[in-house]
Amino acid sequence: MKTTEVYILGGFLGSGKTTLLRNILKQESEAGRKVAVLLNELGSVSVDSGLIGDGVPLKELFDGCICCTIQDKLEVQLHELLTENELDAVYIETTGAAHPVEVLDGIMSPIFAKKLEYKGIITVVDLLRWRDREELSPQLRQLLAEQIHHADFILLNKADMVSEMEAAQLIYTIQALNTDAVCLLTEYAAVSLASLQQMQRKRHNVHQKLDVHDHLHLRAIVHTFEGALAQTDFEEWLRALPETVYRMKGYISFTHSQYPHLFQYSYGMPMYMNEMMKMPLNIVMIGEKLDKEMLIGQLKALEAKAAR
Repeated sequence: MKTTEVYILGGFLGSGKTTLLRNILKQESEAGRKVAVLLNELGSVSVDSGLIGDGVPLKELFDGCICCTIQDKLEVQLHELLTENELDAVYIETTGAAHPVEVLDGIMSPIFAKKLEYKGIITVVDLLRWRDREELSPQLRQLLAEQIHHADFILLNKADMVSEMEAAQLIYTIQALNTDAVCLLTEYAAVSLASLQQMQRKRHNVHQKLDVHDHLHLRAIVHTFEGALAQTDFEEWLRALPETVYRMKGYISFTHSQYPHLFQYSYGMPMYMNEMMKMPLNIVMIGEKLDKEMLIGQLKALEAKAAR
């Protein structure tokens, strides 16, 4: 089954995300690839959609952030993009107020997660804003730091607005927050697709013995259940999970119930909701430093135990 690549474009307000998106779309078009865009606006009027150009499937989400109030709408729009188009990639431009963990949680629906190949987060940092970050509120400084920490690629944008010495000092502080991401100094968010792909290959080479997605700071693992689980065994497994599992969601069939349960898990707190119809028995696990083989092996062992 062909999968669609998913890229998250993050970064604070005014950092240059839309300029980056336009640069990427031009190059994707020249490469003959079919891509779509999902724009998330905090207001009720689109500022950026007119900049995208004709021929690119586009969905827009207004009046809220992917990570908070409009996750259900996001699932619907992403599902429509995937079913109406044969896509090589989807680029999701988030609001400047979006937190990377919440955005990834928003796009990885258990209904269509198997169709997606999550490629990572490209974060645009406005060097001027980062230089003057002490003028921001503590909450905004924390958000900027989180956006940098979870990035896989970091564009240090507006490099022409600072001196070489300032740029070097700012790069040092950013790399202290994220030692693994590749950092690139840019003007007008100019970056080639080839360089993004080379960055990914470079990172894969560093982790040759690991799964190809182990380079990602945030990871989404999808597992499909073959049968039912005993709920008590499943909850025992939950209690033993590492703290780096931030989110889980999916549909689970338990041995005591005819229909599956919608399961959601957030920072150690599970929630169940009984469904009244058959659903795809997929579960999505999101976190950092996750051992895919171990987690899936444990879930398979729970299924085998329940089947005995």
